[in-house]
Amino acid sequence: MSDQAPTPAQAAEPKRRIPVLVLLPVIIFAALAALFLFQLTMGNDPSKIPSALIGRPAPDTTLPPVEDLVQDGTQLPGFSKADMMGKVTIVNVFASWCAPCRQEHPLLEDLAKRDGFQMFGVNYKDKPENARRFLGTLGNPYNRVGSDPKGRAAIEWGVYGIPETFIVDATGTIRYKYIGPLSPKSYEEEFLPQLDKVLASPNGD
Repeated sequence: MSDQAPTPAQAAEPKRRIPVLVLLPVIIFAALAALFLFQLTMGNDPSKIPSALIGRPAPDTTLPPVEDLVQDGTQLPGFSKADMMGKVTIVNVFASWCAPCRQEHPLLEDLAKRDGFQMFGVNYKDKPENARRFLGTLGNPYNRVGSDPKGRAAIEWGVYGIPETFIVDATGTIRYKYIGPLSPKSYEEEFLPQLDKVLASPNGD
């Protein structure tokens, strides 16, 4: 039996195409996976993504205090860029719901015992009661904690994902940024040497 030729109606019927929007998430995922693989194969640590803010002034951000976060009987203040001027400042972005933040917290507690700088926390997209419970349970290493409930300050700081930790010199210039949770190894071998470098030249000289 010979093959039948398609009818005019069948010939005119358009072929079904997969919508571009359906493929878009797959394309984005493939691109990110390729980037991550490139970082690994090139021997680079994905946590060392370069920041456009390194060497530039810290954002002129004013953050209110976390409601009812008390230390030594007084409300712990929020902060602005003006509070960073004149002293080396470590800025750590954290949240109570962030498991890696809990992982690195003992290192921040150790860091707070050192001299020569101040430590500010940015409480990212968190509820005040949860932030208070988090710091009340694990300890509060910060001199000031600013509330960033909508994440706007984090965007200004160029945060990729929390936790992230910045070192700002006495002129208000960002000198170093660590992406992800500090580990004992990265703390000792990377972060502290970078901090010592800034402390040795707090004005960027």
